[in-house]
Amino acid sequence: MPLSEKDVRYVADLAHLELTEEEVKKFLPQLDSVLQYVQKLNELDTSAIEPMAQVTYPGSENAAFRVDEPRRNLSQDEALANAPEAGAGSFKVPRVIERED
Repeated sequence: MPLSEKDVRYVADLAHLELTEEEVKKFLPQLDSVLQYVQKLNELDTSAIEPMAQVTYPGSENAAFRVDEPRRNLSQDEALANAPEAGAGSFKVPRVIERED
């Protein structure tokens, strides 16, 4: 079943995105293409494939990029020293998502 503009708007709403009509028309074929590809992948028989916890490294190989050694932590004051605004021991940041229902 092909996607509709309503479906694109629904996905955009889930992601808290406001799309223009032009963007909806642009993203409709792109999203539809991605979902068709996923459907194609779902048709593959994977019953003989063992589940993998890590796809980048074999199970016996260590995936760490560096040795995990203890290091000195920053104190709270040091961590907040260059913050544009701090309060109550935390970074203060502007609200980025405002949603009206």
